[in-house]
Amino acid sequence: MFSEYRELITQLKADDAHFAQVFDQHDDLDAKIKRMEAHIEPGTVLEIEQLKKEKLRLKDVVYHVLLKARKA
Repeated sequence: MFSEYRELITQLKADDAHFAQVFDQHDDLDAKIKRMEAHIEPGTVLEIEQLKKEKLRLKDVVYHVLLKARKA
């Protein structure tokens, strides 16, 4: 996610606990969704859709923090 911001993400994950938590939550949801879609972990279509919406919300949060940090 956001490979063009790799260095900034590394810096923010080390310096900003909230950013690190949101970033990790996004990654955890991504892994959970993949397991559910592969039928490794149980989940309905509706549950997967809800998780994808939450993952997108977290991605938006991450992106806005990145933009703000880049401008600073």
